[in-house]
Amino acid sequence: MRVGVSRERRDGERRVAATPDTVRQLIGLGLEVFIESGAGTAAGHGDQAYADAGAEIVAELELELDSLDVYAHVRPLSPETATRLRRGAVTVGLASPASELPTVRALAAAGITAFALELVPRISRAQSMDALTSQALIAGYRSVLEAALRLPRFFPLYMTAAGTIPPASVLVLGAGVAGLQAIGTAKRLGARVSANDVRPASADEVASMGATFISLDLEAAEAGGGYAKELGEDRAAMQRALLAPHVAASDVLITTAAIPGRPAPLLVTSRMVAAMRPGSVVIDLAAESGGNVEGSVAGSDVLVPTADGTGAVTLVGLKDAASAMASDASRLYAKNVANLIELMTADGVVAPDFADEVIAGACLTEGGVVRHAPTAAAIEAEGAA
Repeated sequence: MRVGVSRERRDGERRVAATPDTVRQLIGLGLEVFIESGAGTAAGHGDQAYADAGAEIVAELELELDSLDVYAHVRPLSPETATRLRRGAVTVGLASPASELPTVRALAAAGITAFALELVPRISRAQSMDALTSQALIAGYRSVLEAALRLPRFFPLYMTAAGTIPPASVLVLGAGVAGLQAIGTAKRLGARVSANDVRPASADEVASMGATFISLDLEAAEAGGGYAKELGEDRAAMQRALLAPHVAASDVLITTAAIPGRPAPLLVTSRMVAAMRPGSVVIDLAAESGGNVEGSVAGSDVLVPTADGTGAVTLVGLKDAASAMASDASRLYAKNVANLIELMTADGVVAPDFADEVIAGACLTEGGVVRHAPTAAAIEAEGAA
């Protein structure tokens, strides 16, 4: 069976869905692998490295989509690409189903068996296929580096003959994978770190990273699978009010809160940002899904005047955080993709077994049907409207 990987074409996307190592893994399963020329260049993998691993290099994979049995990708497909795949083909990649309903409809109409890595169940057996976790690790690390570059002072404590420089104060909102990685990175740089999350179970994880957990004495807000759940507006407003003094006391604020399939929750208002000290930095990791911070713009730095009129706070809407570290991000992502394909492969044939909870949970469309219930409901609601 033929597996294809093309060059990602969305602006800012530098990752690739296969590396030479995963090409060897797929070939070892009895599959043929076709890589579009230049697909891995931005991630540090040249065409020759893929060829040496056993892949066939093609000039334009787009011209051969109807010959593929499996199509691996990073960013969500376009409806046009979905319609050019052969009926019954399998796709594996990030799909953003909540925001890409036209593509989901096209995949279903074309009879594509599409697997969305966002939907991989968060169970121990599926950890090696969990792309949300692997890419959040990269994003959390990157967020701290971006903050350190913009902050006009040191992160660590320094004691010098000329005086003592206190450590920077970093506040992380959201203690999932990205948040914990941000905490760890900020601690390694020597900052004083505190964090908050609506899930009380995260307090121990925050403490294990050497940070201080900020308890707001609000009721727990935890959904299944370790995710946070969306808060009602009254509770969200109370949360913001309780967080305000902690935000104002921070030199760096990093927000990482996300709810799969929904816009990012608003955690910080522009008034809260304006109350920070001049020169402070805010990194909004959720900017691409609506933003945790009021006024953040994905891919842009916005200067927010401070309330006292003496300076400004730099509000960074981080975009393509994982893609900015394309080599390691691709190393992890490609392994997630290859491991899911391997789970579906026996004797050189990719044949998904929907009795397997991982395969069933990750499936977005199959046999002309949208299998993911929330996405199916959203499409039906859109049609009714």
